[in-house]
Formats: sequence, structure tokens, C-alpha cells
Amino acid sequence: MRQSIPKNPSLELSELNQGDPQYATTVVERILSSARQSDAGDVHLQPSADGLELYFRIDGVLRRMAVFPAESAPGIVSRLKVISGLLTYHTDRPQEGRIQQAECDVEMRVSTFPTLHGERAVVRLFGGGGRFQRIDDLGLHDDLRAPVQRLLEETSGAVIVSGPAGSGKTTTVYAALRELAGRDQTPRSIVSLEDPVEVAVPGVAQSQVNPVVDLDLATGLRFLMRQDPEVIMVGEIRDSATAEAAMQASLTGHLLLSTFHAGSSTETIGRLLDMGIEPYVLRSGLLAVLNQRLLRRLCNCAKAAGTDEELLGLPLTKAAVPVGCETCGGSGYRGRLLIAEMLAPRRDELRAAILDRRDTKRPQQLAEKSGMVTVWKRALRAVEAGSTSPAEVRRVLGFSKDGSPLSDIPASRNSESGNSEGTNV
Repeated sequence: MRQSIPKNPSLELSELNQGDPQYATTVVERILSSARQSDAGDVHLQPSADGLELYFRIDGVLRRMAVFPAESAPGIVSRLKVISGLLTYHTDRPQEGRIQQAECDVEMRVSTFPTLHGERAVVRLFGGGGRFQRIDDLGLHDDLRAPVQRLLEETSGAVIVSGPAGSGKTTTVYAALRELAGRDQTPRSIVSLEDPVEVAVPGVAQSQVNPVVDLDLATGLRFLMRQDPEVIMVGEIRDSATAEAAMQASLTGHLLLSTFHAGSSTETIGRLLDMGIEPYVLRSGLLAVLNQRLLRRLCNCAKAAGTDEELLGLPLTKAAVPVGCETCGGSGYRGRLLIAEMLAPRRDELRAAILDRRDTKRPQQLAEKSGMVTVWKRALRAVEAGSTSPAEVRRVLGFSKDGSPLSDIPASRNSESGNSEGTNV
């Protein structure tokens, strides 16, 4: 079924003349303008046998917006490479760049990659307009906001923000950096090492890795320790060497912030142990793990769930499901909400479990017993409050809760594929 796409005047492309020398320039300008107006997180230009397909990732889901003729694809991608400082004649290798526009308050990073049908380009847009600048802007739960603020006042130890790709980890860490850099009454020496630098933060000495000179995360961290830092941000812990260098920094009088890919707070600890981090290092150096997700928020057009099948096997007393209207572009959702859990391994039982290298089930049980509200519980509360839907919870958190097999979960009749037909240009 054809899904309607939000009308956006800046993406009216059908009247453009493909023979116009300024065609590619105008197309790229309108794509980026429309993406900003639509609050898209990513723009995909995907070459295929049929042409150059345009997708926007809105609220975490891809929407097909348009298809350009195959003959116009090289010009459009080349124009994007020009404004992001990339070499247009290198079409056989990946490149990364950044779009610098003084009149635009949205940071944009461009990545190109060669494919069978030509170069694929993806533009990542980072929130502008003053959104998500500080911790209070993130929408954290009331019971987590103050503890997170207190963590930023610590002088040593590691705070790790974990979750899957697209869960808002980087946004949270940047908000924490701005929070720290904005405390003029107690200025601190703040440095970061990233791959790459995604957003410029005033008051933070930001650096990025450079494989050409063998400057990786682990090596850079060792040198940064000699720069008299008080707060160190590592863009992402990806390997054992980076994990070891980061945790050692947290033990030597530095507050360390970083992101990590893991499904839960306790899984974060388990994966760090699997990377070879000694249990005593985690016990002494880890202040907290904030594990988070982003759920799409239901539009006002939502309706109450009418059948048990619409609950998708979730233990709910009530729920609403998406309908779709012109306001939400037919998706049934508008915007996103943050859900998170925070594990602070300070209790003796939790520390003992870490030292014993037990599996994640035991620390998980101890964490919940000590009062940690899991992302699953947060998600169910959001559904019952009418903020999101069972289908969205399953899309983001998966189809196995408490060991429930996938075959026991009824198929969703309201899930959004995100593959709507776009406009042929």
C-alpha cells in the first residue's frame, strides 16, 4: 500500500530541468533543506539499476522520498562531494567529509562508498536549533536526571552510555560535554578523542583519530593523559586496547565519558569483561552505565488497541496503536522519546558478581533487586501512558522477552515498513 509522504515545499523536484547546468546544485540544496525541515537524522542516496533512490531516516525509520534518473546520479553525488570537501575524481574508494554552512545550525557529515551501480552517499544530520544541548533537554526520566547530573560532578571514574546504533548515545554524551564546559564557576580541562569528530563543542579540545599517522583511539588516549586533562571523552569503545586505556584513565583521577554498543547495562559489563578488562578495574573505575533506546512517539491520531493480538504478547493492561494521518505523514508517529536504565555498580553484591565474572543474568537480577528500572519496564510504562505502541516496542527492543520464542508472538498488523514509494523525478 502506498504510504503518504509529508508534503515539503523544498522538495518539489519534478519541475526542475535535468538539462540545466545548475540541476545537481539545486537538487542537493533542496534535499538538504527538506531533510532539515523534516528533522531527518540521515539522508541516503542509494544507486540502483532503476536510478538514484532518495531516502530520509525520520524518527529512526527510512522513508523513500524520490527516485532520480540514473544519468543524473553522478552529478548529484559529485555536487554533494564538492560541498563536503571530498575529491570528486575518486569514485572507487570510500570518503568522509563535513558540510560547513555558516547560515545553517545543523551539523552534517557526509560519507560516500562505491557500489555496483555507482557511489552511495549518506548524510548524517546532527540536531541544531538549540535542541538536546544539555542534560535537561534530553527527556531523561525524572528519577535519572539528577543522578546523571551528579555523575558529572565526579572527579574520577568512567560513565559509559550504551545501546545499539541509533539509540542516541552520541547525543547524550555531547549534552554531557556541553554541561561540563558550561560550568564557568568551576572550569575544567576537557578533551575528547573521536572517530570522527561529529559536533564541535565550545570549551572542549576535540581531536580525531588519524590512521595515516597511526593515531588510533588507544594511542591517542595515552598521549592525551599528558595534556593535563580532567575530563576525557572517548567517542566509542570498540576494541580491547581502547577499553583498557579508557578504564586505566578512569582510575588515575580523570572523569571518563564514552559510548559502547551493548543491549543492556549488565551486558555492557559482560562485554567489557570479555574484552579482557580485569574485574577489579571495572569494580573500582566504573561509576555507571546508562543504557538507552529511542522509541517513536504516537501521533494524536492513534486509537486504543481493540484486540489482544495488537498487544503483541506484551504484559499490558491498555495500549494505543498507530493510525496515520496527514500530520504524521501516514506513519502514525511524530517525534521520539528516550527510555533508559542506569546501573551504578556500587553495591557489594553487584561488585562481588563482577569480580566472580558471573554471566549477565546474576548482575541483572541484583540490579533489578536494588531498584534499577529496566528499559523494558520503561517501555511498557510508555505504552500504557499512550506515548508509544506495542509494535514500536517490539521494533526497537525485539521479539524475545523473558525467553519467549518468536513463534509465540503474533504478527503485527500496525508495524511500519518504512519502504513507502517515493516520487519519481
